[in-house]
Amino acid sequence: MKNIITFSAGLIFGLGLIISGMTNPAKVTGFLDLAGHWDPSLAFVMAGAITVAFFAFKKAESKGTTVFGESIQLPAKTDITKELIIGSMLFGAGWGLAGFCPGPAIVALGAGYQQALIFVIAMLAGMLAHEYLYKD
Repeated sequence: MKNIITFSAGLIFGLGLIISGMTNPAKVTGFLDLAGHWDPSLAFVMAGAITVAFFAFKKAESKGTTVFGESIQLPAKTDITKELIIGSMLFGAGWGLAGFCPGPAIVALGAGYQQALIFVIAMLAGMLAHEYLYKD
C-alpha cells in the first residue's frame, strides 16, 4: 500500500508540473522575462505550491513522523551562509538560462525532451562536483 500511495503522489506531482507548464522551458523563461513579454501565470503555480508546502511542513514539524509512521529528517541549519547564497544564485541562473529546475527537468526527461537530458546531465555533474569539493 505504501508503494501505491508513494507512486500516486509522484504521478500527481508530475502531472501537476506538466499541466501547469513548469516542464515547458519557454513558459518558464517567459515568466522570468520581466523586461520583455512577461507571463505571470507561473506566479499562481508557485503561490499554490508555497501555500501547500507551508502547511505540509508545519504539520511535519509538529507531528515528527510521516503518514506511514517513519521519522522525518528536516534540516536543522537555518543560518544564511556564503555557500547558500552562491548556490541560490547558480540555481537561479541555471533556471533562467535553461528554463528548467530539477523536478520539472526530470519529468521532461521522462517525456523524452532532449533539452531536459542535457540539463539533467549538467545537474548531475554539478552534484558530483559539489560532493567532491565539499566532502567531509
